[in-house]
Amino acid sequence: MSAALEALESAPQGSSLAENAYLLLRDRLIMLDIKPGDPINDGQIAAELGIGRTPVREAIKRLESDHLVVSYPRRGTFATGVDITQLAEVSEIRELLEPLASRKAARMASPAMRSELRAVAGAIRDLEGQDNSSQELMRYDIQVHRLIYKASANAHLEDVLIRYDNLATRIWCYMLERMPSVSGHISEHAELLTAIADGDEDRASELALHHVVSFEETIRKVL
Repeated sequence: MSAALEALESAPQGSSLAENAYLLLRDRLIMLDIKPGDPINDGQIAAELGIGRTPVREAIKRLESDHLVVSYPRRGTFATGVDITQLAEVSEIRELLEPLASRKAARMASPAMRSELRAVAGAIRDLEGQDNSSQELMRYDIQVHRLIYKASANAHLEDVLIRYDNLATRIWCYMLERMPSVSGHISEHAELLTAIADGDEDRASELALHHVVSFEETIRKVL
């Protein structure tokens, strides 16, 4: 993985144990490393992470609000199923907010952020011709979206979009084996990131909308 993309994977410095546990579990659930319906054992997770159960339980509560886990009295906590019927609802929200985030990022990004966006765009272009698995490419997709949301300089918009992108990515990963290729979906990001770095608000918004619409169309073709 390139340094530009690798930098996106690290948790913020000074994060609490609960935050670290949340971020780790969240991404495992999104990428289906934890399968839909799998039990979530707080004791086992705490032992794996080398922390107490309390921060793990705090993380699980947050994951419930993200609709990634569900708890049942006397039965325990489980990874939620992947509901393909939610695709239209999730896409409807993303079609409105993703272009907004990209437009704001093009307007608001700092010089340092614009340099980072260009570096990541270059890293995405360098992926062409490499033998990356679909899972690896989807991790890049997550990282790029989160960088755009951060660049929008609107914490509330960032929080909402992360939640819906997580749900969309989970649907995509669930359908991954039916997909002919995801490389084209990932390579689209290079042009989008460049438009944002250039401050081209209209182009960034247009490309973001196209990306979300093509995502839904691709899923529907293999249903």
